[in-house]
Amino acid sequence: MTTPLPPKPPSRPDNVSLWRYMRLFRQDILSAQPARLYGAWMAAFRTPFFRSYLINDPDLLRLVLSERPDDFPKSDRIGAGLRPLLGESVFVTNGEIWKRQRRIIDPAFEGGRLRDTFAGIKAASDAGAVRLASRATGAPVEIEALTSHIAADVIFRTLFSIPIEDETAAAVFQAFQAHQQSQPILNLAAFIPGPRWMPRFFNRKTRQTARTIRRLITGMADARQAAIDAGAAPDDLATKIMTTPDPVSGTCFSKDEMIDQIAIFFLAGHETSASALGWALYLLALYPDWQDRVAAEAAAYDGSFAGLSSLKITRDVFRETLRLYPPVPMMVRQTVQPEMFRDRSVAPGAQVVISPWHLHRHTRFWDNPDGFDPARWDGDAARQAARHAYLPFSTGPRVCSGAGFAMIEGAVVLAGLLRAYRFSLVPDKTPVPMAQLTVRSRAGIWLRFEPRDKTVS
Repeated sequence: MTTPLPPKPPSRPDNVSLWRYMRLFRQDILSAQPARLYGAWMAAFRTPFFRSYLINDPDLLRLVLSERPDDFPKSDRIGAGLRPLLGESVFVTNGEIWKRQRRIIDPAFEGGRLRDTFAGIKAASDAGAVRLASRATGAPVEIEALTSHIAADVIFRTLFSIPIEDETAAAVFQAFQAHQQSQPILNLAAFIPGPRWMPRFFNRKTRQTARTIRRLITGMADARQAAIDAGAAPDDLATKIMTTPDPVSGTCFSKDEMIDQIAIFFLAGHETSASALGWALYLLALYPDWQDRVAAEAAAYDGSFAGLSSLKITRDVFRETLRLYPPVPMMVRQTVQPEMFRDRSVAPGAQVVISPWHLHRHTRFWDNPDGFDPARWDGDAARQAARHAYLPFSTGPRVCSGAGFAMIEGAVVLAGLLRAYRFSLVPDKTPVPMAQLTVRSRAGIWLRFEPRDKTVS
């Protein structure tokens, strides 16, 4: 029997009109791209308003992301669509503002602090496994909603030391769900350049849900500041970030700055993990032999931070999931001065696109690029490819602060769910990947699951 390949979205024809491209891009940036990008070192795209260069060349990637990152700041074309919610968070800022934000945030995610967050991650994983028990009947279930719930619980427990059942936490989660459904990944600003004050034409629901989320976050931040002032705050991520001064200026985040950062922690930490966990469960259902290996490893795991090293197969499955379905499929930078890319002149203001989606499936880097093979991570070929073409968390100075946190979360949650349940496919429900805020399925990911034994311990 031929081993099935994981689902992959169709590619568009090479030549389409700008209007057609804009419509495809707004709906799904993955299907809007031509197939040749899976083998090209670079591709140029032209619109009436700007030029865009997608780069897969290792030398160009190293130049843009690691060697001269200040010369390639984040493009506002993506950030403009997220500002109603994220404000001036670390996700959208550049230059000295961004550097100051990272100096304050990064200490909360350093190696020693990851041990401190483990209890919250494990508690959310355990609670999620118990919560799923009532759904474990073998009937089809949309799994992304369940992984989203667990991932949100992880954020609430590690950031604010409260479970998702908390009234405010539940309200924030519901508002985030509504916001993601209303907010396209691109709006008019993605195609028409203009100043910050130019209207962005957000719909009413997008503006309303963003206001709701920020109001709820403000209440949580105010309560935490009061606890800090009273000397009664828990030693969690929120307390660490709110009390860490910038070592250069000596200042902490202001209230408004902290609200912006909390918003991106929820959006990035919750949405990206939910995406990766949903695809991981689907892949394990598609490849039951790998599911059995993860389940066996999970059964032997002692549940401790020190015992994480025993979850090697689980980590490799999660790593391979991130290769095939990177939650953030594309990153956009822009040039600030004339550049030369592969003997081609690039003018200031050009868009530079780095696509983990295409890099992770690039035919020049990977053996069996579209196949699911966690065992590849034991070989030198994958490790060599990963040096140039594995960017689930970006790389260089702008690498995601929470990368280590995410890898622990992925292994712990997968182990907890696979120890408790066996997942299987739903016929005629193959998910179709598409890019919204992250890589999700067009119609959800539908699976069946049942207890591996009679109880969830």
